[in-house]
Amino acid sequence: MASKDSSIFTPVRIGPVTLRNRVIRSAAFENMAYGNKPPQDLKDYHVAVARGGVGMPPLAYASVNRSGLSFDGQLWMREEIVPALKEITDAVHAQGAKASIQLGHCGNMTHRSTCGCMPVGASGGFNVYSPTFVRALREDEIEGLVEDFGHSVGLARQAGFDCVEIHAGHGYLISQFLSPYSNRRHDRFGGSLENRMRFMRMVIRRVMEAAGDDMGVLVKMNMYDGFRRGMQRVECLEVARELERLGVHAIVLSAGFVSKAPMQVMRGAMPLRTLAHYMDFRKFWWLKAFVRLFGRIVIPTVPYKDAYFLDDAVEFRKALSLPLVYVGGMVSRSSIEKVLDAGFEAVQMARALVRDTDFVNKLRSGEVERSGCRHSNYCIGRMYSLQMKCNS
Repeated sequence: MASKDSSIFTPVRIGPVTLRNRVIRSAAFENMAYGNKPPQDLKDYHVAVARGGVGMPPLAYASVNRSGLSFDGQLWMREEIVPALKEITDAVHAQGAKASIQLGHCGNMTHRSTCGCMPVGASGGFNVYSPTFVRALREDEIEGLVEDFGHSVGLARQAGFDCVEIHAGHGYLISQFLSPYSNRRHDRFGGSLENRMRFMRMVIRRVMEAAGDDMGVLVKMNMYDGFRRGMQRVECLEVARELERLGVHAIVLSAGFVSKAPMQVMRGAMPLRTLAHYMDFRKFWWLKAFVRLFGRIVIPTVPYKDAYFLDDAVEFRKALSLPLVYVGGMVSRSSIEKVLDAGFEAVQMARALVRDTDFVNKLRSGEVERSGCRHSNYCIGRMYSLQMKCNS
């Protein structure tokens, strides 16, 4: 089969939105939103990815309010940035791709110096990741957060986005409510899985209402948290079934917990010297030394292989009817086709598109069969302090 005739390059429908092909950029954090606004760099990158052939290049991890910001280079959804976002969606549409934005809240994975307040989460305590003390959200604050998600979807509509992707995985706020590791509440939002899903359920209902009949809604969720006290596959399957009942248009299947099991998400080894080198010495002088000395213990290597989530994702495919988007180790035509042949409607990729924004077009033309990404994860180690960049 010629590359251009592959199933990769057939259209796919996500709710009311039809993509030109089955490749979506994974909403990997760009760290390009200087001052929490979308500058030219962010626009240039996403236009390049759209020109490079993907069906949809989501902007990564826009916070629904200021308390949800974990980085200075992260988007913060508010009225004043809508015109600049509209410039990006118009430019992406001009390249024949659909436009999407990932919306979320980091919960406890931030610091007062970034989010402007004491960080909040499902439960209180001390977060070593930041490091900082965290307070539990009050019940009366939760309704406001739910409305922030709905308002952000409305802003995304004004900015011309075709889809939104809600981040409910990786140990961010919705995931913090879902996981028994991070949710130690004794009210109606804690305890049983039914209670732990309550915040997610409220958010998704509000998002679906705001999305209406013409915006696609995807949700990124965990298939497992990646450690003993976290969520396991059985509970995550119930979460997925609940999302299907709530009417979301597609689920993006991932795994891992950024503050506890980060390499479950990305696989391979974290380049610790790179990570420490780019940390802001004024803020993290002690953390730089800690990472150099103990980083391999705290962030252990998880072996990489192509399509590394596929065995787990197939179990979700068997249990669900709605469209599923596979992410994890998509760097070759053969692995993408293997995933699509297993019944997944689309795939997401990130590192291959950090290395080469034209990767999808080159797959289609037959110029390449596999990305040149060597999975050094330099882009991951660097992006938490500077904008992402490939070093493969």
